[in-house]
Amino acid sequence: MKVVIPGGTGQVGTILKRALTAANHDVVVLSRRPAGERELRWDGATLGPWAKHIDGSDVVINLAGRSVSCRYTAANLRAMMDSRVHSTRVVGEAIAAAARPPEVWLQMSTATIYSHRFDAPNDETTGVLGGTEPGVPGYWAYSVEIAKAWERAQERAETPHTRKVAMRCAMVMSPDRGGVFDILLRLARLGLGGPVAGGAQYVSWIHDRDLVRAVEFLVHRDDLAGPVNLAAPVPLPQRAFMRVLRAAWGVPVGLPATRWMTELGAFVLRSDTELLMKSRRVVPGRLLEAGFTFDHARWPEAAEDLVRRVRGGPGSRLA
Repeated sequence: MKVVIPGGTGQVGTILKRALTAANHDVVVLSRRPAGERELRWDGATLGPWAKHIDGSDVVINLAGRSVSCRYTAANLRAMMDSRVHSTRVVGEAIAAAARPPEVWLQMSTATIYSHRFDAPNDETTGVLGGTEPGVPGYWAYSVEIAKAWERAQERAETPHTRKVAMRCAMVMSPDRGGVFDILLRLARLGLGGPVAGGAQYVSWIHDRDLVRAVEFLVHRDDLAGPVNLAAPVPLPQRAFMRVLRAAWGVPVGLPATRWMTELGAFVLRSDTELLMKSRRVVPGRLLEAGFTFDHARWPEAAEDLVRRVRGGPGSRLA
C-alpha cells in the first residue's frame, strides 16, 4: 500500500510513518523542509512535482498545518487558518487531477471544534460545536472557526472517487521527545503537575498505538466517511488526569496553578492557555459503533504503558 502524508514530519506524522513503514507500506512524506528518506518538498499551497505521488497512491493522510503550540496572536491564528485551509485545498486539487486517485483521504481535524463544556461528552452525532460559549475568551471562537474551515476545505474538494474522512483528533499521547506527553510528564516530575485553575476541565486523549490502529481501521472501513472522533472513550478532568500521571511516575505531589499562574507560564513557554483551559470532553462515538476496540481505553493503564516505555530508553519508546 502506498501512503502519502502531507505535513508528516510532526509528532503525529512521525508516529504514523514509523508504524506504517514497519508494516512494509510505501510511505511518502511531503514537507516544507524535507530531510529524511522518502521526504519530498512542497509548499503546502500550490501544485508541484509532489502531486505525481498522489496519483496512484492508495491513501492520503493530510496532517499539514502550523503548530498550535504558540502564542495565539492575530498573526499566528491567521497562519494556523491559512496553512490548514490552503494545504487541504491543494491536496484536494492533486487528488482531483489524478488519473488514479487514492481510495481514501484521511484529513486531520481537531477535537477543539467542539464546545467548551463539562455537562456531557461530545460525540459526532449529539456533540455541540463550539464558538458561542459564554464566559470564555473571545479568541477561542476563532480556534473553532479554524477547525470548521479546515473541514470545509476537504468537504468542498471535488474528489468523487475518493472517500473522505475528517479525523477530529484529541491530544496524542506518545513517549516521543517533544510531544504533549513528554511535556506533561516533565511538569509532573518537577512537582508542577497539579490542577490548573481548579482542574475541572476535561482532557481528551488517545494513546499513540490506538491512533495508529484507528487510522488503519478507517483506511479499511469503506463505510466510514465524514467526521470521526479519534479519542479514547474515557476523557477525565485535568486534575484526575495529572494525578494518574504523577502516580504512574511515582511523584506524590503536584503543585496547583491558578489562572494567572497559567497565563504567566504560557507566556514564558510561548504557548497559549486555551490548550490547558478548554474543556475538551470528546468521545469516539462512530469508532465504537463501527466495532473498533481500544487497546488503551482508560488513562491509568495508558499512562503506565507510556511511562514504562519512557523509562526503558529510546528503543523501548518504539516497543
